[in-house]
Amino acid sequence: MKDRLRILSIHNNYKIRGGEDESRESEERLLKEMGHEVDFYEESNNRIDDLNLAQLALKTVWSQESYQAVRQKLKQNRYDSIHVQNFFPLISPSVYYAAKAEDVPVIQTLRNYRLICPNGLFFRDGRVCEDCLGKSIPYPGIIHACYRENRGATAATVAMLTLHRTIGTWFDRVNLFITLSEFARQKFIEAGFPADKMIVKPNFVHPDPGVGSGSGGYALYVGRLSVEKGLDVLLSAWERLSDKVPLKIVGEGPLAELVMDAIERMPHIEWLGKRPIAEVHRLMGEAMFLIFPSKWYETFGRVAIEAFAKGTPVIASNIGAIAELIDPYQTGLCFNPSDPQDLAEKVEWCLNHPNSVLEMRARARAEYEAKYTATQNYQQLIEIYQRLS
Repeated sequence: MKDRLRILSIHNNYKIRGGEDESRESEERLLKEMGHEVDFYEESNNRIDDLNLAQLALKTVWSQESYQAVRQKLKQNRYDSIHVQNFFPLISPSVYYAAKAEDVPVIQTLRNYRLICPNGLFFRDGRVCEDCLGKSIPYPGIIHACYRENRGATAATVAMLTLHRTIGTWFDRVNLFITLSEFARQKFIEAGFPADKMIVKPNFVHPDPGVGSGSGGYALYVGRLSVEKGLDVLLSAWERLSDKVPLKIVGEGPLAELVMDAIERMPHIEWLGKRPIAEVHRLMGEAMFLIFPSKWYETFGRVAIEAFAKGTPVIASNIGAIAELIDPYQTGLCFNPSDPQDLAEKVEWCLNHPNSVLEMRARARAEYEAKYTATQNYQQLIEIYQRLS
């Protein structure tokens, strides 16, 4: 493989940025730091508001604009590969065909479940939903208006998924898929994706934020204030715990009012809103433990490895990829998903076993150093690109 790669990164920019945006950007920065060249083809989802439903549907299924733009980029510069981070909804799978026309290999990172679930989450009405898994036409998504709570928009998504599955886009136009966890890999294989093209490469934390003290005397939640993240489970668990341990909540989202109502009843809960990443890492380092109460199939769980980097154990739902990250009673604890009583009991166990929690801190940091640093991730990424040579 050449010492210096040239990669074209393709992705949509969302209105609401999340951990996966940070993970993608960290990966791109890392490649640049190591002397490789990363160019971009980007779309902003702010443009969605300027399109009517018919225009959005056409772009979702096939964007001729993206096809032509990407093909022109590939003609002008010789790339070693294009790396599609996210094509939905405005870029569309047409970019795979542009790459094929110019004989450039394609890697697709699967940062959500969009290719096998119309809303990308496997989550509906407050619970895990696999109604569309494995269906050649994922019609239940239309019935339940899973994308944007809009049947028309969902129908456009289903049309895109159905057409490109039928004509073999995922199988014939993508050389390799990257999933962030073995759990996600198995879901895509269950849906019919070729196992030999599915590679697991986790996210990472860079630069190293350094070890914290764990002396803050509080529990911490960091994430979107939403149902799928299990915020209601967290607050219900804290009602059961009474005032045994303070809870700090970092993040924004649609359940903000639920948090404010809880604070009125439980003054030992503090909502800090959105905070800069440096402050989030400081809070993580001082926390006794981080709570990760998700109800949905997380594709990874970046917040958990950020906590590990700070030496902070994680109490997490035993569901999806997040359960893979936790070694029970070594780097944290797992509780039954959507079970506030079990979460409360796991918190009490930690409060009653301070020496064990202290030992967990060292093991959590060691887990980060062994698996989630830039060095390990760079080596994994280069090995993936080598497979395309």
